[in-house]
Amino acid sequence: MVFDPYLFFGGNCGEAFTRYQEIFGGELFMMKMSDAPADAAPPGVDGDLVMHAALKLGDGLLMASDDPTGKPGRVEGVSINYGSADAAEVRRAFDALAEGGEVTQPLIETFFSPAFGTCVDRFGVSWMLTVDPPQG
Repeated sequence: MVFDPYLFFGGNCGEAFTRYQEIFGGELFMMKMSDAPADAAPPGVDGDLVMHAALKLGDGLLMASDDPTGKPGRVEGVSINYGSADAAEVRRAFDALAEGGEVTQPLIETFFSPAFGTCVDRFGVSWMLTVDPPQG
């Protein structure tokens, strides 16, 4: 069984997922409301809103869409975790995600990781970044 996070944005999903692909790489799939067949599209919804976005990176999958009501703001009560054994990669990703957002815990050494930090990106998504500890 696999759990894959699905985020909802208030109109900036395309911008967010384009940025996430810039930061993490991976394969990005994005479908806008205007891509739906005319008989399947929700009436009165902005065709530029994202109906579904998926960023596949290795075995990981992050998915999202725009909420057609435009109500979502900051995502609260959940964080997306990104971990890597490469400390320089975690630092680079942390700095990129924090740009224009808010650092809530600078990257620091902890008892469970050589470096752990948290931030909220400029799209309102909370992130935890961790350097995976060496095995053994």
